[in-house]
Amino acid sequence: MRRLKVLGLLATALVVAAGLTPAVAAPSRVTNGALIPWTACEDPGLRDAGAQCALLPVPLDYAEPDGAKIKIAVSRIKHTVPDAQSQGVMLINPGGPGASGLGLSTWGQLVPNGAGGYYDWIGFDPRGVGSSQPSLTCDPNYFDFNRPTYIPVLESTRRQWLARSKAYADACRANGPILSHMTTIENAKDMDSIRIALGVTQINYYGFSYGTYLGQVYSTLFPSHVRRMVLDSNVDPRNVFYQANLNQDVAFDRTLKIWFGWLAKYDDVYHLGQTEKAVETLFYKIEAKLTFHPADGKIGGDEWVDIFLQTGYKQAAWTILGDAFARYAHSNDVANLENLFLAIDGLGNDNFFAVYSAVQCADVQWPQQWSTWAHDNWATFAQAPFETWGNAWYNAPCLYWPAPAHTPLNIDGSKVTSALLIDQTLDAPTPFEGSLEVRKRYPHSSLIALPGGTTHGSSLSGDACLDDQVAAYLANGTLPPRLPGNGPDTTCAPLPQPVPDPALSRLGRRGPAVGR
Repeated sequence: MRRLKVLGLLATALVVAAGLTPAVAAPSRVTNGALIPWTACEDPGLRDAGAQCALLPVPLDYAEPDGAKIKIAVSRIKHTVPDAQSQGVMLINPGGPGASGLGLSTWGQLVPNGAGGYYDWIGFDPRGVGSSQPSLTCDPNYFDFNRPTYIPVLESTRRQWLARSKAYADACRANGPILSHMTTIENAKDMDSIRIALGVTQINYYGFSYGTYLGQVYSTLFPSHVRRMVLDSNVDPRNVFYQANLNQDVAFDRTLKIWFGWLAKYDDVYHLGQTEKAVETLFYKIEAKLTFHPADGKIGGDEWVDIFLQTGYKQAAWTILGDAFARYAHSNDVANLENLFLAIDGLGNDNFFAVYSAVQCADVQWPQQWSTWAHDNWATFAQAPFETWGNAWYNAPCLYWPAPAHTPLNIDGSKVTSALLIDQTLDAPTPFEGSLEVRKRYPHSSLIALPGGTTHGSSLSGDACLDDQVAAYLANGTLPPRLPGNGPDTTCAPLPQPVPDPALSRLGRRGPAVGR
């Protein structure tokens, strides 16, 4: 799935919610992790937070456990409660695939009422990611400016994108043998290697976005090794990964229209149109203009789409993106768009995309005939034009991937004794239907839904109703009572849509706003 990232989360301290406590295994007591060579962390933030870091050798190929090794970067912040009250280790993954999780050992402090203090929080970079060794890269400047337009109306555009996608896949060969061992199953086995090295019989797990799928795979392979599990914004295990991207296209388009309506509501600030349709017309008019005449020779239609794709991830980003839209529409502020694009996609480091491709292309066989991609994406584009073709080309290296594809695991959570599921009903990167499907497969789980919410990965972000229930679950295993049927088990209101600063109204008709 395209850029399944979880952005910054905020802490809050609130009252623990009440509920029913399921029967769960007693916590695994943490040993000193003698099999992991802990040292001081190089990252200043981790070091200041009191974390320890290490590189853990694991098999490159689990079929040959005594063969070649790679190293997984791990970090740890130990529990703050007395040792007798410790509830074990909490592994955490932010998604992607390809996102670094090494810094997430600090996230225990985000859980209300000190409930995170019961655990040793274990951050880690999955194989190929970030500080793990080796760290994958294929073409560091693949997302440079001046790419072909996403929408392949012309045959020449189609040929250019297919050639670029093949060149990227071919460049990835230089990573060597690890490219054939990048599946989610192997990442799950790495998690179990971390468990063994920590000296515990069970882990607790917190996963966001793609991290939910990693949790699904781990708990299917090792159900007896799972104590408690929080899965926020669930990947639908029925659709990995080709169909998931097509579903995602429709959901992103829906969220973009919601954002257009929000901009129209605040037309006195942004001056982009008084109706959703008026804002939409202007948005696509600018995209078309930039496609033929890139601003500053850099910001074309592709970059415009990439920047505003973020509307579907975090509702809190709507004001920043509204600012950027208005500053360009009224004052041709290209520099601000360039800064946003660089912050989102970056240049000179493709580690995220290299790992993303390596996992998604190898986890499952993607269609090998371009005619299938063309038919499905044009059909989706007809109802969801915003990012359909951008998403298609983002995944097109899978047409040429140099490592073998595998058969995805049949996700079975029937033996998992406890899981808390979370999702907003208008989640774009991982549509809500995925959480309903995971709930069916995990009969001892409960699902908290946030009706009408569009934010992806919303827990530990300051929503009292939601975060209190996460804290209760981590503290004592409390789950919302499971209801009959196939819907959520309880609901929380999502955080309200942001309200822009009225002072920004000057950026509409009277020149550019002051830079941020």
